[in-house]
Amino acid sequence: MRTTYMAKPNQVERKWYVIDAEGQTLGRLASEVASILRGKNKPTFTPHVDTGDFVIIINAEKIHLTGKKLTDKIYYRHSNHPGGLKQRTALEMRTNRPTQMIELAVKGMLPKNTLGRKQGMKLHVYAGSEHPHQAQKPEVYELRG
Repeated sequence: MRTTYMAKPNQVERKWYVIDAEGQTLGRLASEVASILRGKNKPTFTPHVDTGDFVIIINAEKIHLTGKKLTDKIYYRHSNHPGGLKQRTALEMRTNRPTQMIELAVKGMLPKNTLGRKQGMKLHVYAGSEHPHQAQKPEVYELRG
């Protein structure tokens, strides 16, 4: 009888990847990054164990959106007080908080539970081309397509 391989949390080997977001489409980048964070690109993927790798995204302010999303896509947040609904367009987000735009897209594709929150903490997004993670020796990751 064969048994299915289940990864143990203390046996998982994690790598660091650098992804350049310049000219990349937001949704396509986010879906691939979410897959890396979950560990779905590895043969040792186990749904209930965090088998994913760390991801560093640079040049977040140069992300690309298709169609009229820059003016039509709206990000909402609420302060939980009456009349506390705030909204920003994607153009405002890209100029003021480009890192948050990518974080929201990626974290929206992760599971909504404690495991998903733990996986989301392995994402590091930077607006420019510099990052402070040289000591981890990150590898350059080439996106599909």
